[in-house]
Amino acid sequence: MAFIGISGMQYSGASLSHHRILVAEDSNVFTSMISKRLKELFDLNVEICRSFEELELAYDKSSDKITLAISNINLPGAENGEALNYLVDLSIPTIVFTGTFQQTTRDQLLSKEIVDYILKDNIFAVDMLAESVCRFLTNHQHHVLIVDDSATARALLTTRLKRYNFRVSVAENGRSALELLKANPDIALMITDYNMPDIDGFELTRRIRGTVGSHQLRIIGVSSSTDRLLSARFLKAGGNDFIMRPFIDEEFYCRVNQNLDTLTQIRTAQRRLSA
Repeated sequence: MAFIGISGMQYSGASLSHHRILVAEDSNVFTSMISKRLKELFDLNVEICRSFEELELAYDKSSDKITLAISNINLPGAENGEALNYLVDLSIPTIVFTGTFQQTTRDQLLSKEIVDYILKDNIFAVDMLAESVCRFLTNHQHHVLIVDDSATARALLTTRLKRYNFRVSVAENGRSALELLKANPDIALMITDYNMPDIDGFELTRRIRGTVGSHQLRIIGVSSSTDRLLSARFLKAGGNDFIMRPFIDEEFYCRVNQNLDTLTQIRTAQRRLSA
C-alpha cells in the first residue's frame, strides 16, 4: 500500500485494516466520502454512528479496542458536544471533523486533548482527514527524544507527542541524551532545548553531528529566548529546524511531521539507490 498525503506524508507499509475506527457523523454525504476514501487508501472498514445513541451502542456492543474515533462536534441526541465528551472520557483518541471554526472552538477542542481537528470547509477536507488518520495509526513507528532540563517542559512535550501516538524518550540533560541516542539507534527525531546546564543545545547538536547525519536523525531546537539569532546559530550547528517558545500545538505538530516526512523521503531514496 502506497499513500502520499496533501502535506507530503508518504506511507508504504502494511495494511491498516486491523484497526477499529468509529465515525460519529450524521451527514450521509460525509460518512459516505470518509468510508470510501479510508477503504480505498488503507483498506479500513469504519463503523458509522449517526446519533449519540448509536455511538453508545457501538461502544457497548463489542469489547474490541477502538483505535480511533472521528467525530463531529454535535450529533443528534448530543447537540451540545456530549458525543465528543463521551469519547474523551473513555480515553478514545479522537479526530474532530467540524464545519465551523472560531478561536473559542479551537481552544475548547484542544483543551480536551483531541488528536487533531479537520475543517469541512474545503474540497480536500476528506483527504486531509485521511492523512491525519494515517499519521495517527503509523506514528508509533517513530521514536522521538525530548531533551530539556525542565521537568515541566519535558512533561508538556511528552504529552503532546504521546497524544499523536509517537514513542517518546526523555533526557534531562545533554549527557543523558547522548547515552540514550547510543542505546536507541531507532530514534528518528530529537527535540532539544537550547539553554541547559551541562551541554547546551548547540554543543549537543555539534557532538551528535560528528557521527550522525541528518539522513539518520532530525534535530529540532527550541528556546524561550527573545534572541532571534538563536535559530541561525542552531541551524549552523547542524540542526534541522528551530521553534521559539511559546508555540501553538498546530505549529509544533507540523514541524515534527515535516522533519519526519523528510527523513522518510531520504530513507526511501536510499533504499531505491541500493536496490
